[in-house]
Order: sequence, then structure tokens, then C-alpha cells
Amino acid sequence: MNPAFALAEVVWIVQGREDSEFVNYFNPRLPDFAGDGPTYHGAYGHRLRQRLGGDQLKQAAAALHSNPGSRQVVLQIWDAARDLPLGDGHPRAKDIPCNVAAMLKVRYGRLEWTQVMRSNDLVRGLPHNIVQFTSLQEVMAGWLGLEVGSYNHLSDSLHIYESEFPSVDKVRGLSLPANVEDLRLSLPQSEAVFGQLEENVAQMVDTRNSPDELIRQLSSSGLATPYRNWLAILTADACRRRNEATAANDAAERCSNPSLRFLWQRWLDRRKCR
Repeated sequence: MNPAFALAEVVWIVQGREDSEFVNYFNPRLPDFAGDGPTYHGAYGHRLRQRLGGDQLKQAAAALHSNPGSRQVVLQIWDAARDLPLGDGHPRAKDIPCNVAAMLKVRYGRLEWTQVMRSNDLVRGLPHNIVQFTSLQEVMAGWLGLEVGSYNHLSDSLHIYESEFPSVDKVRGLSLPANVEDLRLSLPQSEAVFGQLEENVAQMVDTRNSPDELIRQLSSSGLATPYRNWLAILTADACRRRNEATAANDAAERCSNPSLRFLWQRWLDRRKCR
């Protein structure tokens, strides 16, 4: 998968957005699976931070801060009023959430996370889901001043479509450089960082901004190193989409995270082989 799209999705979710333009830029094929329109019906961040009961992330953090032993912290994504099929069995929208809930617990100073899926595409969905929710777990652990515990992923229907069989048959295990960067920040610091990343990505999505302008944006960034590395990969993809390979390589070279750089190069190599 394209790591830049995966990172853009995390920013989109953390910031509680539902607009399609923000993520479609990094994955123009997304409307084929989630539907056309200015917003996405099942946008996870919008549901977690705005639509269903206010800001669930902040409420969950406050509850666990006050009572770390609570077993009642559940983040709700599924909305029966909007998501249950119509009486004739047809879906209400093309973008019905696959993630339905997350359950958070604190055990021995660690934030444990259990993610529940009603349906899970092993090829197109699962890799992104892991990036999305382990990133959220790490971000919220920072808000709480906790270590990161286990991530548990429960899929009620884990599947592969027949059209993906050839791709899956080619998958081979390989060694990946360790990702040792830490995304944990206090809540105020985290809000500032993701606010800046949101603005940075908005500049990338606006195609009036040249690759040189995007590189200058990267150069002047005061983000903490892990998030500056995110910005480097996002900038590399934005430059690539503007057909500026030199600027894309320049941006990618500024990423000091060997794991992210490895994933980026693997994705580029895969595209060249098509």
C-alpha cells in the first residue's frame, strides 16, 4: 500500500474530517469503493470526534485518566440509524463502516486496544485498519502518559476477493527495518502537531501549490521528528503526483525513519513493475 495515503488517512481521522477531497488526492481510486460525493458517509474520524456523542476520543481519555480501571470505555463507530440495511436488504450507502467499535483499557500502565470489525478485506482493508487504529492507540497513550500495550483486532468476516488471488499468491515475507519512533505527545502538543499536519496536507491537495513550495513547507516545518518524517513521505507523494520525480526523491530523502523510507521505496518499485 501507499504509505503516504495511509498517513493522510490517520491525519484525516484524528482531525475528525469527513470530506473526500483530503484523502482522494492520495488515492484517486477510493471513490470506486466508497462512493462519489464531497463527504464520506462512514468517515471514522468524523464519527469518533463529532457525530456520535461529541468528541469520543477526548471523553475516553478523560475517563481513563480519572479511572484507569474502567471497563466501560468503548468508542462507537457503528450508527444503526444510518448504517443498518434498508428493509429490502440494500445498503443505505456505498461507504458503510467496516469498523464498528473500539474498546480501550489500561493495564499495568499500558493502553490496551481492541478493534472490532464487522467485515474486513484482507488485502485492501486490513493493512490500513492496522495503521489507522494502532496510530490512534499510540496517540491516545501519549495523551494519557501511558506506554503502548497490545493491539487486538477482531474480524467477524475476514475475506479475500477472488480478483485479489493473484496478488496474494505473490506475497512473500521479508525483513522490515524496525520502526522505533514514538508518536506519543501530550494532548496540547498532539493537537498542535495534527493541526499543522492537517494544514500541510491541505496545501498538498491544493494543486496550485508547486513542488518547490511544498519542499519549502517541509524545510520550514518545526514538527517533532516522527511527524516530520510523516510530512516528508506525504510531501514526496504530493510531488510525485505533480510529476516532479526529483522533488519527490528530495522529500523522501529527508525522512530519517528507515521503516517509512523502506515502505515508500517498495511502493514505488511496485508501481514501476506494473
